[in-house]
Amino acid sequence: MAQSSHPSTIAGWREWVSLPDLGVDWIKAKLDTGARTSSLHAYDIRLVPASADAGPDRVRFTVRPWQNSDQDAVAHECDVHDRRRVRSSSGHADQRYVVLLPIVLLGRTITAEVTLSNRDEMGFRMLIGRQVLRQGFIVDSARSFAGGRATKQVRHRNRGR
Repeated sequence: MAQSSHPSTIAGWREWVSLPDLGVDWIKAKLDTGARTSSLHAYDIRLVPASADAGPDRVRFTVRPWQNSDQDAVAHECDVHDRRRVRSSSGHADQRYVVLLPIVLLGRTITAEVTLSNRDEMGFRMLIGRQVLRQGFIVDSARSFAGGRATKQVRHRNRGR
């Protein structure tokens, strides 16, 4: 089994994370040891095919960091890292684009493979999977927000207030 070069950091089952490349300072994420890759709620996902001489395909998408709100939506475009068939917790499988994004979790920046999917029906805008967690994080299922809570203003925004 591969060992992490980082000392283990205790994380709660849910944490506030940031996505610096997207300019998203706060997004609530569920840490899921049952999921291999991380997943981000995205919509208006569109492929931007590469021209013959211009490197990899790119994907354009929009992220809504808050539950029940379009406020602070962010449009972003980046290289397509991969395309994968992913099976959801409900058993439904679909093809998703995978991008590489830095995620700041508990003060550490980890570059993660992140699938883009519609998580409107899910309780969290982001899911952090094992590929990130095995880089020195231990999930304590009895804890929430081990890295600290977002400010009251941010929490209210997340609830659509």
